[in-house]
Amino acid sequence: MNIDSLVKNITPEIYERLQYGAATGRWPDGTELSVAQKEQTVQLVMLYQAKVAKSTEQFTINEQGEMVQKSKRELQQEFKAENEIARFSENDL
Repeated sequence: MNIDSLVKNITPEIYERLQYGAATGRWPDGTELSVAQKEQTVQLVMLYQAKVAKSTEQFTINEQGEMVQKSKRELQQEFKAENEIARFSENDL
């Protein structure tokens, strides 16, 4: 099996488990990853982000294989746009 077909066969559920393992060094059931497993897990997460997820979130890998890094201003604008329900000033009463 080549790497492209392997990555395309990763389900979102498996990706979440891989992401958890890469971040914590343990599988969700608490089993610790070996050094080799952690290295391979990180590589799979990066490949999945680049080839399948095509995520634009901070600290992910884009389609060109580069890490996505956003400025503080970009992150603040995204956060405001996603989380703003309403905005009021003191004089609105």
